[in-house]
Amino acid sequence: MDIKRVFLIVLDSYGIGCLPDADKFRDKGANTLATIVRSDQYDTPNMEQFGLFNIDGVTCREGVAAPSAAFGRMAESSMGKDTTIGHWEIAGVISPNPLPVYPDGFPEEVLAPFREQTGRGVLCNKPYSGTDVIRDYGEEHMRTGDLIVYTSADSVFQIAAHEEIVPLEQLYEYCRIARRILQGKHGVGRVIARPFIGHAPDFERTRNRHDFSLLPPKRTMLVSLQEHGFDTYGVGKINDIFAGQGIAHTTPISNNEDGMNKTLALMDEEFRGLCFVNLVDFDMVYGHRNNIGGYAAAATLFDRQLGEMMAKMSDDDVILITADHGCDPGFPGTDHTREYTPMLVYGKAVQPGVSVGTRGSFADIAATVLEMFGIDETLDGTSFWSEIRRLPDAGE
Repeated sequence: MDIKRVFLIVLDSYGIGCLPDADKFRDKGANTLATIVRSDQYDTPNMEQFGLFNIDGVTCREGVAAPSAAFGRMAESSMGKDTTIGHWEIAGVISPNPLPVYPDGFPEEVLAPFREQTGRGVLCNKPYSGTDVIRDYGEEHMRTGDLIVYTSADSVFQIAAHEEIVPLEQLYEYCRIARRILQGKHGVGRVIARPFIGHAPDFERTRNRHDFSLLPPKRTMLVSLQEHGFDTYGVGKINDIFAGQGIAHTTPISNNEDGMNKTLALMDEEFRGLCFVNLVDFDMVYGHRNNIGGYAAAATLFDRQLGEMMAKMSDDDVILITADHGCDPGFPGTDHTREYTPMLVYGKAVQPGVSVGTRGSFADIAATVLEMFGIDETLDGTSFWSEIRRLPDAGE
């Protein structure tokens, strides 16, 4: 059976247990899934039936007797645990070197040209919570017009500005300036616009965030798919993560529920290719804020909408669910966690109940997607399509 459409859904930060090298990242013992299943708000019957709890190493609940999907766990090969590197690897690019981080703030060789080219001063310049930084520096920003520049444990350069002081398009241009400066050894994964509104002490971040990412260092499955004539759709921040490269159609979203609703709407469209979806609220709204109940409730809502997707599927559709890293909301701190990620593949063309065990790289997903579409190209991964493809029954 030929595959017409693949819906690749990244549950941002939905880790399922720490990797063997987690101690190098100070993440030994992290397990996002094991944390959220303890909440009474967690209820994911569709993913459970797919085989989520049948995956190797997942012991927080019993698996089902007859999973309806193929399943496995993915180990990250790249030296990182952030969104950019995780998605690049899912798309077929392993990053042997971590992207730069700035636990002590950005050096003057970065800030001096930034101040000169924007004509504005800089406040903060240290790792900070996004909500705390506008609380602590928002008034000074409004008084002086200086930009709030901060980072996190991730490879990010973030610029917060009040929308009445710095109009959105101007803030985005400042981010483009920073993106041009932050190359080479200072090539952070993302420059992020963080606009906010309101009055002290009740400043509030808006949904007008925009990410300016590095281009992937090598070809991705998205580029390959486009070159072979397939459609490529990005839902959520996929377009930002890949700096638009290989994405023909992009759909912004306001939250997880909206992201799934827009994915459901795309299922009504006639296209042949990949719909690549990122649901960031698991990470941004719940994981980083240590909100176990909120994370669990978000998983429950996703599972309900997954049921709607299943009902709309055509025989030549495939759903593939995975994650890009962990962010255990019950683990000390608020950083991402170095974890295995789930891999669930469902569709008429997929042999149910097949375990692909533990895969050595997220990039195996890219190789598998390309093989599903009959594209013979070697990226950084190894396809498992031959292991999970359902062979036609006699007479079909």
